[in-house]
Amino acid sequence: MARPVKSARTQQSSQRRKVRRDLAAAALELFATKGYEATTVDEIAATAGVARRTFFRHFRSKEEAIFPDHDDTLERVEAVLLDAPAQENPIDTVCRGIKEVMRMYAASPSLSVARYRLTREVPALREREIASVSRYERLFTRYLLGRYDEHSHLGDEPLLAEVAASAVVTAHNHVLRRWLRRDGQGDVEAALDHAFTIVRRAFGDLPASAGQRAGAPRAVTDGEVLVTVARTDAPLPEVMRAIERALDQRG
Repeated sequence: MARPVKSARTQQSSQRRKVRRDLAAAALELFATKGYEATTVDEIAATAGVARRTFFRHFRSKEEAIFPDHDDTLERVEAVLLDAPAQENPIDTVCRGIKEVMRMYAASPSLSVARYRLTREVPALREREIASVSRYERLFTRYLLGRYDEHSHLGDEPLLAEVAASAVVTAHNHVLRRWLRRDGQGDVEAALDHAFTIVRRAFGDLPASAGQRAGAPRAVTDGEVLVTVARTDAPLPEVMRAIERALDQRG
């Protein structure tokens, strides 16, 4: 008897996604032709062929309507984190998780490019996109904080976890923006993998330092503090190179 119930739920979920995407397509079309301010919720609903109340069952406002897949994508990202092997480097897990976000954009390049152009022109839509993306960063930060012990011998794991989560999201957003500016052309996943190698250079050893909790405390000797300087607006690769140069000089 369980199969019909599961089948019904799957069908409902599929129908829900279809309605949300139809509303998103209608909103994008109207925003592009009439303008964001001149477009009403009633017009979006009518163009999508649904009632006004149906619109509000799926979205709270018209600016939400062009981001129909973030909720489902967030669930897939959470599943990646929850199902991660215990021995996997947490940074690798987070990198795998955010790939689900990139796949969401890459699944429909033309739609993603159109939405990107629109969000650059309409501040309200840009703010909504920033709010949506920030949910992933908060999720990654919570995950990494759960993997590192704030009472460890170093005491820096909470800070490093938050910075690492931010670095992964920044790398993703950098690659995504470049891909969108190129009209969705090119191998975006390969570019993302390259960006992740830069992140791993800085944060790939986090599990090893946190793992010291299981054994005897590691002796901390003088001279283990590293100081380097970089511009606050420097791109991530430049910051990583500055750190690497400082490490080479220390050695």
